[in-house]
Amino acid sequence: MKTYLHSVFMALGFSFALVVPGAAFAAMGGGSVAAPTDPDIAQANKAIKDKNWDQAIALLNKALARDEKNAETHNLLGYAERNRGNLDAAFKRYERALTLDPKHRGAHEYIGEAYLMTGNLAKAEEHLADLNKLCRFSCEEYRALKAAVAGYKQKNAK
Repeated sequence: MKTYLHSVFMALGFSFALVVPGAAFAAMGGGSVAAPTDPDIAQANKAIKDKNWDQAIALLNKALARDEKNAETHNLLGYAERNRGNLDAAFKRYERALTLDPKHRGAHEYIGEAYLMTGNLAKAEEHLADLNKLCRFSCEEYRALKAAVAGYKQKNAK
């Protein structure tokens, strides 16, 4: 009887070990392996890669018309606007992205870089500090903005 109960508990424990991580994964938003992508965003990413800023902006605006609360789309639109030279529109998009998702690392990086373009080192450093808190042990966005800040300081040293 003791061996039988041991086998039953082992089987239940093994089953529980298989089910719980999957449920936890799904609860964290990882329920599907590949979430469907908005075709306009996919095309916009290609346009960004090709540095076709006008096309990227048009596609991202179409995507935002369908989902205005997508922080990443606002961030990408800010990136495209900044690279097209429209800093006012870029700041508006980065700020919207950060309003929707205050922990959006990409938006912190890109708005920090935009602040450097306007000569506002203090604001860039604020976003660098935010990234330092968000990333804990560093991340790509933190390293990129840190390098941009260091380059700005070196270029503007008297």
